Amino acid sequence: MTKLHDRYTYRLTWSEEDQEHVGLCAEFPSLSWLAATPEKALAGIRKLVKEVLSDMTSNGESQPEPIALKSYSGKFMVRVPPETHRMLAVKAAESGVSLNRLVSSKLG
Repeated sequence: MTKLHDRYTYRLTWSEEDQEHVGLCAEFPSLSWLAATPEKALAGIRKLVKEVLSDMTSNGESQPEPIALKSYSGKFMVRVPPETHRMLAVKAAESGVSLNRLVSSKLG
């Protein structure tokens, strides 16, 4: 059976400042783990998240829902300056597509 900490969203990156790999977890943005190899950074952040979840359970705190388990509608609102809205509407009209299609293509 998959454990909750295995369902979270992990990412690895390089820290030029630290000269090490960094393990991160999207659901716990304040946590990170530095290591000499990407494999050790991933193992470290996973272990750290598991420990934090255990502490949260012990303290009766609610745990963040993994992003992978959330449902998304595919809709979200973005506010832009009126000039940007106008410019995008013109580009969409000139391209013969809806504003929604134009913006979706830019995001994807």
